[in-house]
This record gives sequence, C-alpha cells and structure tokens, in this order.
Amino acid sequence: MRFVRLGPVGQERDAVLVDDRHAAWLPPSGVGDAFDLDDLRSRGALALESERSVPLADHRIGAPLRPGKIICVGLNYADHAAEGGQEAPTEPILFLKVPDTVVGPHDPVVIPRGGDKTDWEVELGVVIGRRCAYLADEAEAMAHVAGYVLCNDVSERHFQLERGGQWDKGKNCATFCPMGPWFLTADEVPDPQRIRLGLAVDDHTYQDSSTAEMIFGVARLVHEISQFMTLYPGDVISTGTPAGVGAGQQPPRYLAAGQTMHVWADGLGRHASPVVTAD
Repeated sequence: MRFVRLGPVGQERDAVLVDDRHAAWLPPSGVGDAFDLDDLRSRGALALESERSVPLADHRIGAPLRPGKIICVGLNYADHAAEGGQEAPTEPILFLKVPDTVVGPHDPVVIPRGGDKTDWEVELGVVIGRRCAYLADEAEAMAHVAGYVLCNDVSERHFQLERGGQWDKGKNCATFCPMGPWFLTADEVPDPQRIRLGLAVDDHTYQDSSTAEMIFGVARLVHEISQFMTLYPGDVISTGTPAGVGAGQQPPRYLAAGQTMHVWADGLGRHASPVVTAD
C-alpha cells in the first residue's frame, strides 16, 4: 500500500492511494497520532473497499510521516565519499535531523539566512515499524522495517563544514528534509538494495544511481543503529546519498532561489521542490 497525507500545512489527513492520481481518505485511527502499521493497513483496506476517491490534484501533498526522529547516514556511497576527498567509512557515520525539518515533496525549500552553499542529497528513507534496541543480527533487523520513503537530505555546506562543531548545524535548517510523496509498505519492495534513485536541478541531472551501491545496506544499518539508540515506530533512517551533490561538482554548484529540485526513486514517487530564500 501507498499512504499519503493530504491537506494544508498542519491540517493534513491520512489517505491511501487508489492509483497514481487518486486517493481514498482513511477512517479515523484507533491509536491516535501514533504510527501503527497494522492500524494503517486496516484503515487502508477499509478506505479502498469504500470505492470513494478524491483527485490528488485537488489537494496539497504533505509529508506522509511525522517521524519521532530522523537518523541520517553520512558517506554511505563510496563514490560520494570519493567526490569529497574522503575515504569510505568502515562503520556507519550517523547524525540526526530534527522532525521539524520535514516538509512535503512539493513544498518550498528555504535557503537559510547566512547560507550560500545549500546542497542536495537524494536518499532512500527506511521507516521503522516496530520498537527495537540491541537487535541480534541483520536478519532480525528486516522484520522491524515497515517500509520506505523518498527523502532529500538538504544541507547547508557552509554551516556544516566551515563553521566548526558537528554536521548538525548544516542539516537542521527549516525545510531541509522534503519527504514523500508516499510511504510504501515493505511488502511491495522485493529488494531495497535494488532501487534506482536520482536528482536534477531544473533540467540538469546530477545524481543517478542505485541503492545497490550503498556501502552499508538497509539490514546492516537498522541492526547497527539499534546498538546505539532505541528505534521506535515511525522513525526514519535516511540512508545516505550517491555521488553528484553540488559540493562535488567541478567547480562546486549550489542552489539558488528560483531553481527547482526534482527528486525521484523507483516505486517511491517524485519531489519537485522550489527553492526560495529566507525572509
């Protein structure tokens, strides 16, 4: 199933896709705002049985999830590490994005005040379905994956790399995590390590790769991250980006107001995020 949230900012309602152009509203949840995959599936089935749908074009598409936390993985593609002059890591590099960076797949991305090197990063997002900590192995890890979502780990490189301290400073500006357009359940993804994904700015493609190129695959990441923190239903692991970011261009290229980022992944839909400057 493909789940979406439709409506104005702060007033989104849960829905399930009927097809690529229509969705059906989900009946009220029995678990409130908590992420519960069984509850979503049950309500999704009822919505589809109702045979009542609304055109997606009539509604804003918001982020399909409200994650408790977003755990990001740095340098998880060897070609991306190489384009930045860094060695591939021997274990996952982790940092966090705060939940209020999340916006919908077509919402504006804002270049922050003082930012002059705002960059793009297409990524596969892994949605956690069951609470987990200290998982025993990678096989056990996959049983805790609810599904997948398309993410863009937008980064202000000036803040991230030139202002000292941790990467978090360049990763947590408002609007820096476009997500969506839908959350796809894991049963519809035969192999998360065989997903093509890419990104263009306006009409120029910069990233075009596959999750087959990840250094640490989905199972390894879920298992390893569970050794350091508890993962809860609805948490998202953003699994890293392939080569082609703006900082890796010769010369570097960064986002400017008036441009649009086009982000895509097989089975996970597309973003079209316009770029604006902060007030």
